[in-house]
Amino acid sequence: MATVFLLGVLVGCGGGGEQAVLTTIPIWTSPSSSAPSVVTSTSTSTTTTTTTTTQPPLRTATLLFTGDLIPHSPVVAAAERMAGEAGGVRAHDFRPLFADVADRIAAADLAVCHLETPLTDDRSAISGYPRFNGPAGLADDLVAIGYDACSTASNHALDNGWMGVLATLAILDAAGLPQSGMASSEESASEPLLLDAAGITVGFVSATFGTNGLPRPEATPWIVAGLDVDALSASARRAREAGAEFTVLGLHWGSEFRTSPTALQREQAEALLADPDVDLIVGHHAHVVQPVGRVGEEFVVFGLGNFLTNQSASCCAVGTQDGVIVEVELQEVRGAASGSGGGSTIVARGVVVTPTRVDRSDDHRVVDVAAAIEASVAADEAPDADLVASWYRTAERILAEELPEGLLRVRMGAG
Repeated sequence: MATVFLLGVLVGCGGGGEQAVLTTIPIWTSPSSSAPSVVTSTSTSTTTTTTTTTQPPLRTATLLFTGDLIPHSPVVAAAERMAGEAGGVRAHDFRPLFADVADRIAAADLAVCHLETPLTDDRSAISGYPRFNGPAGLADDLVAIGYDACSTASNHALDNGWMGVLATLAILDAAGLPQSGMASSEESASEPLLLDAAGITVGFVSATFGTNGLPRPEATPWIVAGLDVDALSASARRAREAGAEFTVLGLHWGSEFRTSPTALQREQAEALLADPDVDLIVGHHAHVVQPVGRVGEEFVVFGLGNFLTNQSASCCAVGTQDGVIVEVELQEVRGAASGSGGGSTIVARGVVVTPTRVDRSDDHRVVDVAAAIEASVAADEAPDADLVASWYRTAERILAEELPEGLLRVRMGAG
């Protein structure tokens, strides 16, 4: 049973907001534990010499993941307005849309976004739903707010065909933003993406269930990675052989607007996490938050929800403005506990979740829900009822798998 902390907040009632009631918002958490550095002392067989060996400190790192990032036309228009307000030097400026969450993203040892659409440097070619083509400036702004890499395999990856893939890869490369999921050659498609997280080498592999019926060219089937269990296991193995100490799969899977994982998601998660070369799965595509679960000792984040889109309950489903920032805490383990014959291994010790919500009424800014509620309470003001409802909804969905105490925490507040 997880420890529950309660925070009182004032929430405006329905019927015109004339009344206020005292509510409580729980945070499920438990004390975290950290393994101490290991010091091993050994003595020689003589009576005159003693040798002490001090091992280096155990390594730790925080990996951060966010959900669907889709530059719908209203989102692009908001970034265009932001650029105009800043003097018009740039065509688009997405940075103000992320201002509320940028510090958290930048603070992670490794931050990975999910870019669901192609990008273009031709302003006349920018387009929204149903065949997306986002502005190139988005890539620069993702780097500016602290992202280190992105997954790019999605059902919209081929919205602009082979040339759209090449354009996107060129834009991401120019911005200095590594990616997994698209490829310009068969060789690059098989090359592992290795990323550094505070001295821990992380392998990252992105794949998608499909491309909205748009076929991959027969001559280049590798341009967008498909979600095939055997192929993903092979990719994870190549990452391990290339030096990855911890390998993450970013999977575009599941059914849109479904808050519980499908049977196929569970089947694929069980098969992939049974592979010793796969350590963590993070998912997207459903556009709503899905739970964090476990297969054996390994985590699967079934669905990160929407991070920045124009979707809402009016077009799609309740909760499509909700998303999560997921932070996975890595820990090096040595000795017998590592399961590596006395060496060391990297394991995921826990997951911390920060609920977010897209404020469509405020230029599509991504709101840190818990921090916004806390700020209202501190100012002795009633927090926004939509934010309170969003927090409860996200917490309920994230915690649905009822993991053991201490493994999963949902933030209530800025800390």
